[in-house]
Amino acid sequence: MAAASAKSSRPDIEGAQTIDSLLQQRAPVPLLLTPGPLTTSLATKEAMLRDFGSRDDEFIGLTGELRARLVQLAHGEDHHVAVPLQGSGTFIIEAAIATLLRPTDKLLVLVNGAYGERIAAIARRLGRTVDCLTWPEDQPVAPADLDRLLARDDTTTHVAMVHCETTTGLLNPLAETAAIVSGHGRKFLLDAMSSFGALPIDLSQTPITAVMASSNKCLEGVPGLGFALIDKAALAAARGVSPSLSFDLFDQWRGFESNGQWRFTPPVQVVAALVAALRQWEADGGAEARLGRYQANFDCLTAGMAELGFRSILDPRFQAPIIVTFHEPIESWFDFERFYRGLAKRHFLIYPGKLSKRASFRIGCIGAVTPADMRRLLSAVSALIAEMTLEISKPDGVPL
Repeated sequence: MAAASAKSSRPDIEGAQTIDSLLQQRAPVPLLLTPGPLTTSLATKEAMLRDFGSRDDEFIGLTGELRARLVQLAHGEDHHVAVPLQGSGTFIIEAAIATLLRPTDKLLVLVNGAYGERIAAIARRLGRTVDCLTWPEDQPVAPADLDRLLARDDTTTHVAMVHCETTTGLLNPLAETAAIVSGHGRKFLLDAMSSFGALPIDLSQTPITAVMASSNKCLEGVPGLGFALIDKAALAAARGVSPSLSFDLFDQWRGFESNGQWRFTPPVQVVAALVAALRQWEADGGAEARLGRYQANFDCLTAGMAELGFRSILDPRFQAPIIVTFHEPIESWFDFERFYRGLAKRHFLIYPGKLSKRASFRIGCIGAVTPADMRRLLSAVSALIAEMTLEISKPDGVPL
């Protein structure tokens, strides 16, 4: 009797209800138009419905598949290894810097946004020597400036750059920058959080020491896992460099290579979701198809927002179809908090701006999102504008 009672009190996990039907019974799920976390597919969600033991052969197999797929995605099978780590994208940036830069090394960070500044802050906190070469937030890295600096500076050992700077959505020149860094004999670290899986990164053609990214951006997984694709020789030389136990990517790599296991408790459902997302990425046509969908989202969004009177920050020549930063309207009807909450009430979540000097907000084009979703967003923005302008036009205390 007790056993029957215990069984009846459990949630239905026997398949009578699918996750899709369960979601439909709840409040409408918002569309995440952000740089991550982002909207995921049903197949990715379903991958998280079962539990795994961290030492089970099946989970070890998932980890091996994950590592192999990540390296293959960037064409780095012959010379790079994938090292995943629990945590956010910032965690893997910190782990890579801690592992690959010795206390005697010097890092030059190419900065044109908040995420370049974050790299510099991480390196300083780790006690590494750091210089910054800086451009305005709406201007890309200029490889010629870097070339001139490295020609007269023989103390810099590593150069770091953000590929797609999600402060604005700006795309920095990867191939040209990597060639200059390599030509001067320095090591190149690339923050590819918002580009990996959509924008081209080819490690067989582009000299990059380490690429850092995460599960919850263009790969369309869920948050909780970062990874670095690291040149094997550079990683092999990093034994004992990291001052951290849990952030030591050399030890993390050696653990995977020895028994396929994570050194510490892994985010098993996050791994399963990312493997599912990577399988979908391949089945859908890889980076070219994903970029095509994001470009279609971007084109729909920017054209529609322009018709509604919103101006984007960036020159189109420098804009990646990942996330778009818009000027806040200067008219009295606009208030970002009310705008944000009005869209959230209509089940669309956007992001505030991250610019240091201009009021702005950001709308993402990535995730399991289509142009049809963008058209629904534009309809919601149009209705919200009408609502906000009507409210501001009301005389105090006089209902219209």
